Amino acid sequence: MAKQTTRNPIVDPDASLRPVFVLSDRHDRVNVPWHSHRRVQLIHVSTGVLTVRTRTARFVIPPQRAVWMGGGIEHRIEARSPFWLTTCYVEPERVNIPIMPRVVAVDRLADELLIAASKFGDSYPEDGPEARLMSVLLDRLQGLRPSDIALPEPVDERLHRITDRLLLDPACNRPLSILAAEAALTERTAARWFLRDTGMTFGRWRQQMRLQHALEHLAVGESVTQAALAVGYADVSSFIVAFRNLFGQTPARILDP
Repeated sequence: MAKQTTRNPIVDPDASLRPVFVLSDRHDRVNVPWHSHRRVQLIHVSTGVLTVRTRTARFVIPPQRAVWMGGGIEHRIEARSPFWLTTCYVEPERVNIPIMPRVVAVDRLADELLIAASKFGDSYPEDGPEARLMSVLLDRLQGLRPSDIALPEPVDERLHRITDRLLLDPACNRPLSILAAEAALTERTAARWFLRDTGMTFGRWRQQMRLQHALEHLAVGESVTQAALAVGYADVSSFIVAFRNLFGQTPARILDP
């Protein structure tokens, strides 16, 4: 793993003269309010865990994942523990990605290229080796495979009453029948609308929400058992299996650089 780059000066990502550049910095914790950029971003952490929210989805990204964020899309980021952020900013016409945000799996080569490119800042020579590396980096990033770890937000306001409650208390074990009744819905209607709005069954949505929160607990130093119990799992073995199925790694290894 490459060493940490020096702290970059504060720049306006949308004002840079270069079409592609990477900014990198370490943070103890952040809570950045809603904002957007004109440029496309690849939001990535080389170490730690970062939570990214848009108006339609929630993403929790460990070192092996990143979020493509289209230009003009409102989002916010937060982290409760130290992380190393490496973000690539790209002029929209230079990259071919879906309009909606999506998660991709970041391999070791892409991570190393991002770290190397971050040393150039946003004002590197246009015709030197830095520009050639940026071209290689952009080709590599566009080929990263999608990773289905996003948590879609429902559209219906009554469903939001259910999801907001569960996001505040992931360990809540109330069945959908009770949660739906509290939101003035029948269980059948809530289940049907969940699938319509999120593309997931309620059971899958709740499981993915819990695993996202578990990753945040692991990031602040809690043990695997503590994280499992905090999000409502009574059986740690079942938690480990579900976690590995979603993130591709066990809870004990997910934060390894």
